[in-house]
Amino acid sequence: MKPLDPRLLRHARATRTYLVLSVALGVALAALVVAQATLLADGITAVYLHGADVHRIAPTLAWLAAVVALRAAVAWAQEVVAARSSAAVKHQLRSRLLAHVAALGPGAAGDSGKVATLATRGLDALDAYFARYLPQLVLAALVPVIVLARIAPVDLVAAGTVALTLPLIPVFMALVGLHTESANRRQFRLLARLSHHFLDVVAGLPTLRVFGRARRQAGIIARISAEQRTVTMRTLRVAFLSSLVLELLATLSVALVAVGIGLRLVDGGLGLATALLVLILAPEAYLPLRQVGANYHASAEGLAAATEVFRMLDTPVPPRGAAPAPSGVIRFEGVTVRHDGRAEASLPPLTAEIRPGELVALTGPSGCGKSTALAVLLGLTAPTTGRVTVGGHDLAGVSPDAWCRRVAWLPQRPWLSAGTIADNIRLGAPGATDTAVRRAAEQAGALDFIDALPAGLATELGDDGAGLSAGQRQRVALARVFLRDAPLVLLDEPTANLDADTEAGILAAIRAHAAGRTVVMTAHRATLVALADRTILVGAVPDLVTAAVAAAAEAAA
Repeated sequence: MKPLDPRLLRHARATRTYLVLSVALGVALAALVVAQATLLADGITAVYLHGADVHRIAPTLAWLAAVVALRAAVAWAQEVVAARSSAAVKHQLRSRLLAHVAALGPGAAGDSGKVATLATRGLDALDAYFARYLPQLVLAALVPVIVLARIAPVDLVAAGTVALTLPLIPVFMALVGLHTESANRRQFRLLARLSHHFLDVVAGLPTLRVFGRARRQAGIIARISAEQRTVTMRTLRVAFLSSLVLELLATLSVALVAVGIGLRLVDGGLGLATALLVLILAPEAYLPLRQVGANYHASAEGLAAATEVFRMLDTPVPPRGAAPAPSGVIRFEGVTVRHDGRAEASLPPLTAEIRPGELVALTGPSGCGKSTALAVLLGLTAPTTGRVTVGGHDLAGVSPDAWCRRVAWLPQRPWLSAGTIADNIRLGAPGATDTAVRRAAEQAGALDFIDALPAGLATELGDDGAGLSAGQRQRVALARVFLRDAPLVLLDEPTANLDADTEAGILAAIRAHAAGRTVVMTAHRATLVALADRTILVGAVPDLVTAAVAAAAEAAA
């Protein structure tokens, strides 16, 4: 990672203003450092060589106090500018990251644990980069130059010693940084892996507990945590050792300057005022470089996270055209889907046609790819081979936003957000009136249990619909689909988790809602198969299963 990654300038506009202000404040601070050293040297010389009392050096003391106060004010201004710039940069990067992830889609964006770690803990670590590392980097570029410019006219030997020893610190910093960068990247990868695994375990904790596998997963998390702790301690060990090396180099360099000044001062070849000025300024020349080395490790995690963010932002989004008319014929043309790590295809070759206004059921055994076919039609999963066309337009070239506005979707396990029931139903149509929300809830058979709640539609739900049963969540999500009023409706097992009486009402509501719309649903139950105008068999369905599905449909009819 470079000291200032140019991608920060490209992706975060706030860094440009921040750098200009940092340089201006750095110049001011460097000038104040020189002024403070000059006033101190003059004051001490006046007292010890000329016997000046407090009254005679009062103006010098007043100027010294003013310079110290200004130096503190400039340091405070640096902190304020850094904090505000860091907040602005994080906001911009988070916004761009989330927008890019949404454009890429869930399949191309990577696992949710990694994205969540990047957007939260990862980008928050940039505070150390902007608040401590970059200000010191600016000072490291300005202060030594200004200090040398002040020392050189009065003591060329000391200036030469400082100029020769200063480059040693950046050289050792670069050597240590090369070793530390890879360690920090590995640490961040382990953290992302730990976050993703922990997210999966928490989501599946009830299932793991029922099957007695919770302890095993806890052991896996403990093992990953131990790996992350080992890598973190190794990184910290390098950081501490590098700080020791930098401090030792700076101390020895200052000592060389001090020894030379002392020898020439004793020999009478150097005045006290000049000696004091050089002794006060020499440590100030090395201090910013020492601080850069010390703060680099504090900012390394943020830099590693920024690298991952930029890598994701650099992932190209496929060009998309205008959305086709939803009334066109939908065709699956030899569509297959294969996922990494699976020997068999998630969706075997599928060739099918869905005409406008049809209510079509995708049938087949569990795992044959029915839900995957819906994901392809939604645009969430790209076909490995083949294509899907709508009205003759390849779905791969369709704008995802425009296409999704024409689709209503009920997944197999609906997602509900923390908020009111009305807000969750209104997700399908944010501008819908309260009357329209109630009508959709009534169509989905959800109004009876909603009205029984103390706050009705205003009842607050927890994360993922906590507070409702599985069947109730299903009906709230179905109400969202009905409120959407989209020309293409995709339903993944819409009557799952419902009892027989509720299912009968939902089937009638689906049939009524299907009028004038194209409805595609996955179906296991015979009642759903019987509801469809036509069925499409997905996957290599054995004759026995085909016969069973046909018999069930006939019995239901």
